[in-house]
Amino acid sequence: MAPAVRPMGILALAITMIAVSAPILYSLASPYLPILSSYLESLSPSMARRFTPPANNSSSSSASPPPTPFECQPHAYRTEIVSVDPLLIYIESFLAAAEIDALLAAGEAAFAPSRVHKGGRDRGTADRTSSSAGLARDDPAVGCVLARAEAFLGALLDAGRDDVGPPQLVRYTAGQRFNRHRDWYERPQPARAGMLGRGCSWNRVASFFAVLQDGCTGGETWFPLVNAPAPARVGSDGDGAARPLWRTHEDGGLAFRPFAGNALFWVNLFPNGTGDERTVHAGLPLEGGLKTAMNIWPRKFYE
Repeated sequence: MAPAVRPMGILALAITMIAVSAPILYSLASPYLPILSSYLESLSPSMARRFTPPANNSSSSSASPPPTPFECQPHAYRTEIVSVDPLLIYIESFLAAAEIDALLAAGEAAFAPSRVHKGGRDRGTADRTSSSAGLARDDPAVGCVLARAEAFLGALLDAGRDDVGPPQLVRYTAGQRFNRHRDWYERPQPARAGMLGRGCSWNRVASFFAVLQDGCTGGETWFPLVNAPAPARVGSDGDGAARPLWRTHEDGGLAFRPFAGNALFWVNLFPNGTGDERTVHAGLPLEGGLKTAMNIWPRKFYE
């Protein structure tokens, strides 16, 4: 007589068969589960959820979209003549917010201690304690702003000979400064291979100084030998407070406070090519926070 099959053995066999056949049955039935789910939804939403296949999470649905490429857009700005002789112009909203973001991104990785040109070479000095970063001309945002600066210059530059110049970011943190200095050279500099201008020598005919970040106290740009006959206009900061855009400095001249997006423009050279001593200026010490700006030095070339 055959031995009797124990009930526990039958149960174990049944569980094994179900475990083996379940994946096969699910693969055969999965194409029809959405149809069944739609039908059950009309009867009971909670029951429909039991038969809805799980979502496929293998794709990176949470990945951020790629950054939008920068596009140069038409941009309006407002100018005010602060001084006629020497010529100093205040430019309100010279840079758009999107341009500021793109310029900062273009130069952020390149900041290094600032240097000055002395004795025929670039060197570090205690007179200038900021950090600087060169900007590539082929960057779309850089090209956009340089084109605006070149259009602003008009006939001051000879399009076939002169060059708007390579731009530079400059950054100040607490305690940093740039003592009194001039942007022009006492003698024109010899032209070097790779320069875009045409001529044997060159000098900085003018300067743009545009502010990108103004989250700071102190850090004014001071022109000790420039005065204005009329009081400064008032601008509104991010906190809505109205403050003068510049003031009369206690030691004479005018001190311009940092204001993001705004810029200063001045002419460095007389028509005969000699430098104007009245354009001497300084970056006053930053009391706290961060100030980032952009220098553009248009180059006049000579035979």
